[in-house]
Amino acid sequence: MTDADSTIWQISGGGAGRSHADILLKYGVGIIGPGDGGPWKPGRDDGDFEGSYVRRFASEAQVGDVFLLRTGISTIRAIGVVADSYQYLEQFDDVNGLDLQHCRRVRWFQLPEEYTFDNSVFGANPPRFSMVWKEQVTDYARRMLNSPPTNWQQAFLPDLPATEPELHDIPEHLQAIVGEVQDVYPMLWDRDSFGELPTEDELVGHFVIPFLRASGWPTERIAVKWRYIDVAVFNTLPRVPEHCRFIIEAKRLGSGVEGALEQAKGYVGSLGVACDIIVTDGVRYRMYSAKNDYEPCAYANLARLKTSALNLFEMVKRI
Repeated sequence: MTDADSTIWQISGGGAGRSHADILLKYGVGIIGPGDGGPWKPGRDDGDFEGSYVRRFASEAQVGDVFLLRTGISTIRAIGVVADSYQYLEQFDDVNGLDLQHCRRVRWFQLPEEYTFDNSVFGANPPRFSMVWKEQVTDYARRMLNSPPTNWQQAFLPDLPATEPELHDIPEHLQAIVGEVQDVYPMLWDRDSFGELPTEDELVGHFVIPFLRASGWPTERIAVKWRYIDVAVFNTLPRVPEHCRFIIEAKRLGSGVEGALEQAKGYVGSLGVACDIIVTDGVRYRMYSAKNDYEPCAYANLARLKTSALNLFEMVKRI
């Protein structure tokens, strides 16, 4: 059991359309961003990390402290005990498009079902990481920690994921579009110099269609806004449902492409035929297999390419 004086913290498991709670539970970690600025070290300015969250996560949270895995403004999915000191792990440089390399090992206990407090105990806009003060939350946490079973608090930590190599040898036919994405992507997030984020239609026009054309698909086999589908790709003409190779559902940058799957499955259902689905924000592409009940089967982030992206490139390429 943990010390009665252990500090209790909440850590975000991501938004509804961009949840990474499963990653935290699977690998026994607490992870936060932004991580692309490099490891936290004493003396680094909070401005390097968009505020004090990373500093507090790395230096104030102690081994034996308690983490609550938050999934909403009043909901938690798991309770955990901090097991190790701060680490900076490149394995988490692309978690659903987020750079979350700041890491603490955590022994998690997943609740039988998400627990919802009777009001927004974490605030209307809770931060990615913060200390918990509200008495109803701290009382709940301490009761859970001292209720059997408690053996999880000393259990072996799961293995961390292997670091995936970066993809340096980009296929020649994709070098131009990948280069453009990597040049433009950082600019899109600079509100002062760029302005509002581009719309879904802009992302389709600037990134998705050029990616498909570079992958060998001729113009006539790429339909835009076809039967309410953002993009549909056809093996042959005419452009009818039974010739559809895959559909693409586009979302805005930062909205979380994973949350678009259910909407895309609805569109496929309306076609009356099974075809693969890609969800994208123009930069990240995740493919789901129709043959395997729409389990994810390939992924690529054009702004942060890993060797596994070759699988998606091969699946998208025109046969």
